[in-house]
Amino acid sequence: MEERTAGEPPADDAGMQWFVLKVQSNREKSIRDSLLRRIRREGLEHEFGEIVIPTEKVVETKGGKKKVKEQKLFPGYMMIQMRLTEETWYLVRDTSGVGDFTGAAGKPSPMNEAEIMRMLGRTVPGEEEKVVAPVVKFTVQVGDTVKVKEGAFESFEGTVDALDETSGKVKVMIEIFGRSTEVELEHWQIEKI
Repeated sequence: MEERTAGEPPADDAGMQWFVLKVQSNREKSIRDSLLRRIRREGLEHEFGEIVIPTEKVVETKGGKKKVKEQKLFPGYMMIQMRLTEETWYLVRDTSGVGDFTGAAGKPSPMNEAEIMRMLGRTVPGEEEKVVAPVVKFTVQVGDTVKVKEGAFESFEGTVDALDETSGKVKVMIEIFGRSTEVELEHWQIEKI
């Protein structure tokens, strides 16, 4: 079975459906690799499409340096595209680290097309395409008391009023001259007290 990227459909995906697998958390990649090896060994490449571990790009800042890393959207789960037969169901279920398919009463239930396209970051027919920007991982939450580490308001203390995950900006309410004023700062300019 050739390995495909998340954006590349299988050569013949007629009759294939997407399913969600419960797997051991923090072993998703090794379980995916094990599944791919077993599929190749059994000669069932034509029965399987993509095997995807849904991730998102997250921006973390440490020591003033931005770093973009991939983070699992659903730890302990992966998505698999396949034709559901007794043979394929057994192969997947019998793979070390795979718990079970999600579904009702022990029978795997496939996901609907719009749901799977959104999870894979692809466009759904009829919806306009949007660019997915990395989200910022914050060390503070709305309502936290913070101290400004640098910038024009260095050493001021305030309360986090809002967080913007796409831009990394934090709105902080700071008291200036006896009045509460909203100040927009970069997430790395503040620290929780």
